[in-house]
Formats: sequence, C-alpha cells, structure tokens
Amino acid sequence: MNGYNFDWSLIWHSMPALLQGLVTTLELAVVVIVCAMILAVPLALARMAKVEPLRWAAQGYIEIFRGTPMLVQLFWIFYAMPALTGLALPGFVSAAIALTANLTAFMAEAYRSGFQAVPAEQIEAAQMLRLSKLQQLRHIILPQALRQQIPVILSLNISMFKDTALVSTIAVSDLTFQANSIATQSYRALELFTATAVIYFAIAFPVSLLTSHLERRGMEGPKGKAADLKRRTLLPSLPLPAAKKDLVQSDGSTIREV
Repeated sequence: MNGYNFDWSLIWHSMPALLQGLVTTLELAVVVIVCAMILAVPLALARMAKVEPLRWAAQGYIEIFRGTPMLVQLFWIFYAMPALTGLALPGFVSAAIALTANLTAFMAEAYRSGFQAVPAEQIEAAQMLRLSKLQQLRHIILPQALRQQIPVILSLNISMFKDTALVSTIAVSDLTFQANSIATQSYRALELFTATAVIYFAIAFPVSLLTSHLERRGMEGPKGKAADLKRRTLLPSLPLPAAKKDLVQSDGSTIREV
C-alpha cells in the first residue's frame, strides 16, 4: 500500500486518551438521550393538540430540526446564539443543547406514532373510569406507545450516539476529537481513525442487533398469536368414540356392539 508502514503500537499508547474521549462521548450521549426522551412527550402531545397555534408551533419546531443539518444546528448554538444573547456556553453544554433539540424532534414523531396506535376503546374505557388526562397518559397511553416504538427509539439513539462525533468540531474532547488530535501530532491517521471506527462499531453494533431482534419479535409475535387462534378456531373438534354397549340376547347371552 504505497510503502506505508503500519504502527499499531501507537493505538496501545494512545488508548488512555481515546478512552477518556470515549467517556466524554458516552456522557454526552446519555445526557442527550435521557433529556430528549423526556422532552419529546410534551412535544408529541402538542403536535396532537386540538389548539391550532400550539399544534402549529410544535409542528414548526419538528420540521425545522428535522429539515436542517445537525452540524448547522450545532454551530448555531455554539457560535450564533452567544452573539444573539451575549451568553457564551461551554462546548459540552452547547453540544448537549443542540443534540437534544435535534433528537427531541425525531423522538416526538416516534412518540406521536405510538400514541395514535393505542386503540380508541382503551381511551374510552379510561374515560368511563373517570381517569384524568395525566392518568390516561401515564398508565395507558405512554406504556403502550413506548413498547410499540422501542425499535424506532433504539435506532434513533444509535444514530445520535454516532452523531456525537460532530461535537469535535467545537472542541469538545470526545473520542473523535482525541483521535484527531493524536493523528495530527503523530501523522498516523490511518491507525487512529481505524481504531476509532472500531470503538464506535463495538458499541453501536450490539444495540443494532437488539433493535433487529425486537423488530422481528414485534412482527412475528402478533402473526404467531393470530395463526394459533385461527388454527384453534378452524380445526373441528374430533368426535369422541361412542361407548360400546352390551346387547342381551333372548337366551341370556350377551354380545358386544361393534
């Protein structure tokens, strides 16, 4: 390969810095995912609200953050917002705000889809039991919506974990930033970014397998139950054999009926 001499020993010596960057990446991902999963609930409810100004505002927020590049959103929070407000935020905080705002928009649409999939009969039953709107959301709507949308939610979280690499552009010392810094000093970009890609893959791939498993389970589960119910319904019950009777002849002897 053009006489390139690999030096994989650099990865071992760079591992403490890479792991430090990985910790920052995981911390950022956890903060963003937790905040987005919480904030997406009221946003999804606002998106479904009957009050038109509230619904339009929620839809506008979702479309803006879904329709613009995340890198532009990140730069706007880090560079433009301080110029507008006069408030300079640290890189980690700016990254958390930008990524949370982006993921919340996508998560809200996943929630909305799950909310609308809850059978109307269950909502009517909850209303007959005089449950409040909050009780309906907590005990009926939200649990079912989350269970139905788990594969989508996991897919969004995987994408967000990988997108955290963008925060290296605003000097947040995440995994990508550490790898780029060491590569700049050692001129060993091939080894370092290969190792970085392997680390990202080692974390994201198991979650991706779990997502695929849950999707298959969700698709096969209802079909299996329906097939079993259909089989039980359509198969006729086999008649039990009639009990054999003993016939008594006129001379007092008996014969068994066949």
